[in-house]
Amino acid sequence: MSRLRFPADFAWGSATASFQIEGGVEERGQCIWDDFCRWPGKVFEGDNGDVAVDHYHLYGADVALMARLGFRAYRFSVSWPRILKEGIGEVNDVGLDYYSRLVDELLEAGIEPYATLYHWDLSTALQRVGGWASRDTASRFVEYARIVADRLGDRVHHWITHNEPWVVAMVGNLYGTHAPGWEDPGLALQVGHHLLLSHGLAVPVIRQASPGSQVGITLNLYPTYPATTSAEDLDAARIQDGFSNRWFLDPVFKGHYPEDIWALAGAQVPRVEQADLSIISRPIDFLGINYYSRHLVASDPSGPMGVQTLHPEGEYTQMDWEVYPQGLTDILTRVYADYSPRAIYVTENGCAYEDVLTSDGQVHDAKRTAYLRAHFAAAHKAIAQGVPLRGYFVWSLMDNFEWAYGYSRRFGIVYVDFQSLRRYPKDSALFCQSVAQENAVVLD
Repeated sequence: MSRLRFPADFAWGSATASFQIEGGVEERGQCIWDDFCRWPGKVFEGDNGDVAVDHYHLYGADVALMARLGFRAYRFSVSWPRILKEGIGEVNDVGLDYYSRLVDELLEAGIEPYATLYHWDLSTALQRVGGWASRDTASRFVEYARIVADRLGDRVHHWITHNEPWVVAMVGNLYGTHAPGWEDPGLALQVGHHLLLSHGLAVPVIRQASPGSQVGITLNLYPTYPATTSAEDLDAARIQDGFSNRWFLDPVFKGHYPEDIWALAGAQVPRVEQADLSIISRPIDFLGINYYSRHLVASDPSGPMGVQTLHPEGEYTQMDWEVYPQGLTDILTRVYADYSPRAIYVTENGCAYEDVLTSDGQVHDAKRTAYLRAHFAAAHKAIAQGVPLRGYFVWSLMDNFEWAYGYSRRFGIVYVDFQSLRRYPKDSALFCQSVAQENAVVLD
């Protein structure tokens, strides 16, 4: 056996999202995911987030569970419509008080809070006046960010503006399989631009309200590989990488959109005002990377953008995502080499498998444990190559509402009985406990 030790100040934690876990629907405004859940055929079995796993009421026990598992960091998201029920206007003090109590509970347990301001739950009221397709929503986001940072900024020292703006823009507005459910390429690119603009506008506002804090953004990134070394496949990989990765990385770190993908978008390119890209590229303190799998692509003139995504032989999760730990090393080293972020966090990594709760309350999820062990080792490899990786947040703390999949996919290291809401730590949770306590991964 070999032991891979991590830097002394490395942050081991877990991550969640407000709509997926909180419930407490009566105490907040309606959001686009409430609407999407009522759209027939969009969400598995018509599931919704009204109760989710009731973290809104059970947060104290959940924080205690995190502490028992040895986590010293927790990434959660703030629900915008819980703070401002209409997205603007009167502040819901009950919502702010909830997050204030959560932060206090975390700190008392020795757990550092990492707050994400937007994890996909835009208010219905703002969607009705254009949502992220409207430039005005970027300004409304800044107002919301100021309210939250004013209240929590004395205790929260790590802020993430957005979680996966690519998913918000493309999956929600190009593919239509997430809220709000549209299928319009020009709309999707405009939404993406306004998300990035709101990020850049919010950065100095958060810093002013929360002095000394670190501010960043989380992007979902996919290392992209050509199927062969042919010129055609290499070009396909370039295009896929530009669409999946560089379209958001380049504006944030280089102050421009990638020229090749901009040209490919043609008339669908977003409307960009003169100062926008200088705002978007304001310096940040860290980049969060969500990693789940890779893209293996080949040239295909009949495919989208002339690209075909392949499905190579190998192990796959219940989401039909290839298990490819080397991709984490590759994306971490590539991003650091090309963009030089000051610090990087793996803000999400995890897997869904079909879990079985035994009669004695055990979940022996050997595949998930093996998955995490291999990805932790891949992260360690990147650190050894000089990547300033500061922490790792396992997705997810517990089973929850998995967006369009409803409650049919379990990503948690803690099993949740969705009827009784009782929590059961899985074997993978005990593995994560040992890693967090030892600050090291033991390889077989």
